Amino acid sequence: MTIQIINTAPIAGQRPGTSGLRKKVAVFSAPQYLENFVQSVFDTLGDRRGQTLVLGGDGRFYNRAAIQTVLRMAAAHGYARVLLGQGGILSTPAVSCVIRKHGASGGLILSASHNPGGPDGDFGIKYNIANGGPAPEKVTEAIYARTQAITEYRISDAADIDLDKPGSVRIEQMTVEVIDSVADYAELMQQLFDFDAIRALFAGGLRLCFDGMHAVSGPYATAILEGMLGAPKGSVINGVPLEDFGGGHPDPNPVNAQELIAIMAAEDAPDFGAASDGDGDRNMIVGRRFDVTPSDSLAILAANATVAPGYRAGLTGIARSMPTSGAADRVASALGIPCYETPTGWKFFGTLLDAGMATLCGEESYGTGSNHVREKDGLWAVLFWLNLLAEKKQSVEDIVRAHWAAYGRNYYSRHDYEDIDSASAQQLMEAVRGQLAALPGQTLGGCTVALADDFSYTDPVDGSVATQQGIRIIMTDGARIVLRLSGTGTEGATLRLYLERYEADPAQHDIPTQQALAGLIAVAEKVAQIRARTGRDAPTVTT
Repeated sequence: MTIQIINTAPIAGQRPGTSGLRKKVAVFSAPQYLENFVQSVFDTLGDRRGQTLVLGGDGRFYNRAAIQTVLRMAAAHGYARVLLGQGGILSTPAVSCVIRKHGASGGLILSASHNPGGPDGDFGIKYNIANGGPAPEKVTEAIYARTQAITEYRISDAADIDLDKPGSVRIEQMTVEVIDSVADYAELMQQLFDFDAIRALFAGGLRLCFDGMHAVSGPYATAILEGMLGAPKGSVINGVPLEDFGGGHPDPNPVNAQELIAIMAAEDAPDFGAASDGDGDRNMIVGRRFDVTPSDSLAILAANATVAPGYRAGLTGIARSMPTSGAADRVASALGIPCYETPTGWKFFGTLLDAGMATLCGEESYGTGSNHVREKDGLWAVLFWLNLLAEKKQSVEDIVRAHWAAYGRNYYSRHDYEDIDSASAQQLMEAVRGQLAALPGQTLGGCTVALADDFSYTDPVDGSVATQQGIRIIMTDGARIVLRLSGTGTEGATLRLYLERYEADPAQHDIPTQQALAGLIAVAEKVAQIRARTGRDAPTVTT
């Protein structure tokens, strides 16, 4: 084995987005594309000698080939040890768990999360730092700057290793330990939740359907839900990770998880349904013929956190992304704890969690988590809900309705306009920004605008500033319209429109959501002229 120094040149477009660099497989597999980015990561990190790196991915197409490249490059840069998930499989929250448990200096996650897979699908890579969380913007911007100046990369000419055989193997002076992908994560879940109570729940007849969407959480759910907790065999469906996710879109929402929704709508539906995404960090919770919004899920878990052993001491605070509904704010107020509003992107929660200022965090895009790791965590949320069901002995719907009765209901929806022309999307946002100064005081659709701005955030821990994080139009009664462009797509642009209205009266809690938000939808169309500017008559996805 020898270490080679290969000449290269910068490749345009390697700036990480909301959560890492995501491109089409054809882009990532092009000569030197992956190597340039990984070299830029290693250059940014400085001296790696003697350090431990965690490595794994979601099993999508190109995952195994990319892992071999990363291993040879890590060996060429002096890493002492790599902890590699067996078969190249590690969920995103499991990577965070392993980094923290084993004192690794960081980890590389090979995933495009909820984006489609397969040869014509997407691929992605991101670096997580020593706290287990996504690299902050100062690190990702330094990586991007390096991609624009790179002239060479270092790589060993070692042969491929067996990714499936547990144990240790050497590449140059580096030890690669192929570890059980589930063990460390399962151990952590046992510390947080009352497994005996959940076992009793299943022994008492509770029926569960967990849709792994042929993505990374399948093996975790099978091992923990069926293996450790006694859920009946077959409770986990689509539990084997496939390179193309079985041809599906591994984004757990009612549109993409139609098989689960159909099961939960049937006459003989299970008591509890859930799904997770490509890399296992998102979750969808479903009752019998009853969907739970991610914003409500965060608020309900926060309000009932002490049912779980890992949270018996209570919460220090809650954090939510700005587009997420204010349901969690009402819980925080009742508990007498702060609720922090951050930009979208889990990396913004990291400093709050590290400082002990927040315990639970959530994003409206089906992401919920806590201070147990530094990523959102799909299966963790499912286990939390099961612990809650064991304690409350109520149905999912009854728990949600009791929460609305106590705190009021935040009617909430997200309209996604996917793969629209990027220039048109930017023009739309600029056109709305141009109206912001004049909007306060105007009456639109029977509502008076109290605030209109482009959200900016100053981190209360490290003082870092993030600007242009989403346009907000907030009414005097608290109703909100939010517009932002997603940072997770690989084609065109995705415009996200968020709509929210609070209703305190329990007699008004059964209005169909889109009907309840119809007035705000009309206002958003008037202000942003979405149809005219995008050419779309309706959203691609409504959740």
